[in-house]
Amino acid sequence: MIPLIFLISFIFSSAYALGNTLVLLDNQVIKETHSIFFKSLQDRGYQLTYKIADDSSLHLSKYGEYLYDNLIIFAPSVEEFGGSLNVDSITQFIDEGGNVLVAGSSVTGDVLRELASECGFEVDEEGAYVIDHLNYDISDNGQHTKIVVPSDNLIEAPIIVGEKNEIASLLYHGTGILADPENPLVLPLLTADSTAYSYIPEQPIKEYPHAVGKNTVLIAGLQARNNARVVFSGSLDFFSDDYFTSAVQKGENGVKVPLSGNKKVSLSIADWVFKQQGQLRVRSVKHHKEGEKVPPQAYTIMEQIVYTIEVDIWESREWKPFNTDDIQLEFVRIDPFVRTTLTRKFLANTKLDLKSQTFMVFINLMLIMTGWATHIYTVARKCL
Repeated sequence: MIPLIFLISFIFSSAYALGNTLVLLDNQVIKETHSIFFKSLQDRGYQLTYKIADDSSLHLSKYGEYLYDNLIIFAPSVEEFGGSLNVDSITQFIDEGGNVLVAGSSVTGDVLRELASECGFEVDEEGAYVIDHLNYDISDNGQHTKIVVPSDNLIEAPIIVGEKNEIASLLYHGTGILADPENPLVLPLLTADSTAYSYIPEQPIKEYPHAVGKNTVLIAGLQARNNARVVFSGSLDFFSDDYFTSAVQKGENGVKVPLSGNKKVSLSIADWVFKQQGQLRVRSVKHHKEGEKVPPQAYTIMEQIVYTIEVDIWESREWKPFNTDDIQLEFVRIDPFVRTTLTRKFLANTKLDLKSQTFMVFINLMLIMTGWATHIYTVARKCL
């Protein structure tokens, strides 16, 4: 009798408590100019603690325990964090499951560039803006750096950004970001139009811009393998009261939209990055021989095995059945020996009929890798 291991373990963070959130600011004025965003977070249940980014008393943890679940950095020009806070401590915070929302600008400092680099993003040089000579707002100052971005340029993920067909055009004024398209953990949440590029507007273009066209990422996201989430925006203004309440009109002859979609998108992104959307849990796992209901003490080769799992998603402040066709089961030796997609039988229930035909030792590993939702791993042990 050869041991066959059904590996069924799962990793997910609690979605019931919104948790403490540390907000780092360049100055107290930002608390006023972005008051709608912060007030909306508080109305949703987030507990916000405001600090200046170079405050000498800054600490993320005390006595080995983190004081905060989430971190917001609205301090583009900070050159060095105060207290015990630095890029290493923030990346460690992320490595241990913390969530981070960062907003930069054309004056993004080196410390935020380094943090962005650690997360898989590359921010353009100081003084650079995203410029679009065809898609700029009528209130632009003449440099075409206050651009109008259609909601079609948002990622196809309603859990992160909301329903695109219900979102008005967006206003953006800030720098460009490059994200590695080959990195499956990095998500371009909002990109510029094909006519845009990132450059210093006062300088003549003598070399190829840092980012051009739809490769110019405006807001980037990261979901790490431990389910920690990071969002980096190249525009602090994107979250401002001014942009939340502004009308949008593309150029002189464009159609005027009475209210931008910035507020709706900003709050959707905040809920996602702080794990109030797109979080998964395993409700039940069952496996047994075909025609039976109770798992045996051991399986033997050539037996038909039925594997069933029920998964929920945290959405709109409650657990709901997760309906998807993107759940896979793997039998693993050193590398996956069998990988197959489970079949959805009814709401949030997936099933696999599998006959084992090998004498090797396996690990049976169920994965959910949806990009925008948390990863789940489930593990149980049986012998064959």
